[in-house]
Amino acid sequence: MAKYILSRLGYMIFTFLLIASLTFFLMQTLPGSPFNDERLSEAQERILNQRYGLDEPVAVQYFKYLGNIMVGELGVSFQFDGRSVATIIGERIGVSAILGAQAMGLGLVVGGLLGIIAAIRQNTLVDYSAMIAAVLGLSIPNFVFAGLLQYWIGVRLQWLPVAFWDGFEYSILPTISLAAFVMATIARYMRSEMLEVLGQDYITTAHAKGVDRWKVIRKHGIRNAMIPIITIIGPLTVSLMTGTLVVERIFSIPGLGEQFVNSILTNDYPVIMGVTLFFSLLFIVVIFIVDILYGIIDPRIRLSGGGKN
Repeated sequence: MAKYILSRLGYMIFTFLLIASLTFFLMQTLPGSPFNDERLSEAQERILNQRYGLDEPVAVQYFKYLGNIMVGELGVSFQFDGRSVATIIGERIGVSAILGAQAMGLGLVVGGLLGIIAAIRQNTLVDYSAMIAAVLGLSIPNFVFAGLLQYWIGVRLQWLPVAFWDGFEYSILPTISLAAFVMATIARYMRSEMLEVLGQDYITTAHAKGVDRWKVIRKHGIRNAMIPIITIIGPLTVSLMTGTLVVERIFSIPGLGEQFVNSILTNDYPVIMGVTLFFSLLFIVVIFIVDILYGIIDPRIRLSGGGKN
């Protein structure tokens, strides 16, 4: 296991540097400049470019950039009076983390229950209804779902606020809109895995021995069905990351996603790259944790290079 963990750490570092490099060179292809203000003269733009090192050759900028991120320096914003990108991320990440955690928790719990119930009541109205809900959750983009929730729940029924962030009630609609995709994905996977597990010979044997049905489902069915579910938590985390970029904008939530969109609109390169690297690092760490948990939960699995360590 130790050898496996070290190899995975190596892959994590390589992946992170690759993403950092791609992000840097993609920024070079963006049209326009961070200093497109018509009120600035050519001399003023030249001074600003010199101040932030944008007049240097791309290769020089690239290696300076890599050197800075290796020591945890993400640069300064072009649009916020030279404020540190790390500071901006630190101020915004709390709101996004709360929203993402609520959406993931809601999606895992509700989606898991729907999948379990659908599998137990296979080919019944309950099963069909759960799968229709899952298909809708996968088919409707979260920004469309967000707009529908705002209109029907917020405007027509006036049950919940439709925008801003000032207490738990303001987070309910954006949480539901983000959690819809997670719920649908978990429900489909859980139903499929539960049906496969419940059809295994050892489950049939347990029933034949008179073991209580719900005990078999709880102790053997759900536990074994959860193993593949863990492997999709990483991709689901990515879907939440990308979802918050639009949903936070729709609900006017002062989170990292809204800041990222604003930075793109203003060509604030350091903030764009800093937020991208932060999201990428979070995703890489999640995938690493999922790989480790996958081996811990199922002892039969022998991770490559780590089975005897």
